[in-house]
Amino acid sequence: MNARKTIAAIALLLTGCRSDGTATNTPAIHTPAIHTPSIHTPSIVVLGIAQDGGAPQAGRFDDPRWDNPAQARMVACLGIIDPRTGKRWMIDATPDFRRQLTDLARASAGPARPALDGIFLTHAHIGHYTGLMFLGHESMGTLNVPVWVMPRMDAFLRANGPWDQLVRYGNIELRPLAAGTKVELGDGLSVTPIVVPHRQEYSEVVGFRISGPTRSVLYIPDIDSWDEWDAAGTRIEDVLQTVDAAYLDGTFFANGEIPGRDMTGFPHPFITKSMERFAKLPPEERAKVHFIHLNHTNPALMPGSDAQRQVEAAGMHLAEQGERSPL
Repeated sequence: MNARKTIAAIALLLTGCRSDGTATNTPAIHTPAIHTPSIHTPSIVVLGIAQDGGAPQAGRFDDPRWDNPAQARMVACLGIIDPRTGKRWMIDATPDFRRQLTDLARASAGPARPALDGIFLTHAHIGHYTGLMFLGHESMGTLNVPVWVMPRMDAFLRANGPWDQLVRYGNIELRPLAAGTKVELGDGLSVTPIVVPHRQEYSEVVGFRISGPTRSVLYIPDIDSWDEWDAAGTRIEDVLQTVDAAYLDGTFFANGEIPGRDMTGFPHPFITKSMERFAKLPPEERAKVHFIHLNHTNPALMPGSDAQRQVEAAGMHLAEQGERSPL
């Protein structure tokens, strides 16, 4: 079976599920095939690569991706799979939670229940926590799903509806995170939060180091700038040396991609600026970089674009929805 037919077959299989596990009439959303390493190896799977609003984004009625689901992309999210225990976790709960939970369950080949063994939240921007709503009694009606959060994120969820209801009804169980403190998930498998500079209207903002028995992955979908992290005492180049792969903020490709707006002050490093900075690194370090969290305007989302070719020529990568990497 050729690659196009394989992807089409998988897209047909990925239909929605109700909390009782029965099929619904949810329209199929294109999801590229998941590249699977040894089923005995803990791994991460990329469940989405777009910025908080997804691609295409609401209100962009002329976006051709509405009529070409093969080019649509879900909001940035990672899954963690431990086939040794049959457990699975999510990094962030996005507006695309329903599909991403289904993709994660199918990638893990684990038991149907519990549907999820926990969620780690990076921060309180809409693309990163609002998927929690599907755990409520109007949808899945879950029981005590662990949700790891930083202190301000904990306070935000407890004090504001509808999230406080999830806590009161026992749909979720908030568990504390502390910067630099490892959360053990299993034998040799852990998640460690790393504070990064980014808009903190309602909560702290963190990235995560996901460490497995043999490899580790860095996940930073949002950061204001690498220079601000430098000023806070952390250089991204130093962190890169300690991991095997890094999924980094690639929200915007370059200034000018949003017509009529000066994007100089936007709180994200342009991919072009990141490539300039990382150009000094040896090839093996540059090859660790995978840009993720791409805005719907980002030309690097378009297959075969000049932006994609520039990233590849620089020895770096664009995250692919469905890719899987061992830990």
